[in-house]
Amino acid sequence: MSEHNEFMKAAVEEAKLGLEEGGIPIGSVLVIDGKIVGRGHNRRVQKGSAVLHAEMDCLENAGRLTAKEYQKSTLYSTLSPCDMCSGAALLYGIPRIIVGENRNFQGPEDYVRSRGVDLIILDNDECTAMMQDFINNQPELWDEDIGE
Repeated sequence: MSEHNEFMKAAVEEAKLGLEEGGIPIGSVLVIDGKIVGRGHNRRVQKGSAVLHAEMDCLENAGRLTAKEYQKSTLYSTLSPCDMCSGAALLYGIPRIIVGENRNFQGPEDYVRSRGVDLIILDNDECTAMMQDFINNQPELWDEDIGE
């Protein structure tokens, strides 16, 4: 579990960076063989993007990887991945997703698990509090991010 904590801490750092930039505090890292190969945070606001959720930014920043590399990877996210981000993980065959929290938002976790992905919820208090504070302070921006 300490390995998960180390990588989730890196994802939290990304989320905080996004918040400092005026964006939505969700962060993600991609890990292969115990090494972070990609980092990202939600940059929809900063880039005026429709698709730059944290996981998508992370995968983009990891660059072009082979199928074998994806098959050895673990995706960490401070918040339960949405349909789009879960779909990207499924498309590339990422076998493990470690989620900081799913109280503020829950993506298609049952479906992702049904596709053979080992999806673990850490129920991280820092992730939960950071997201709840953001939702309370900027509900319109949050609703936009999740398509409501």
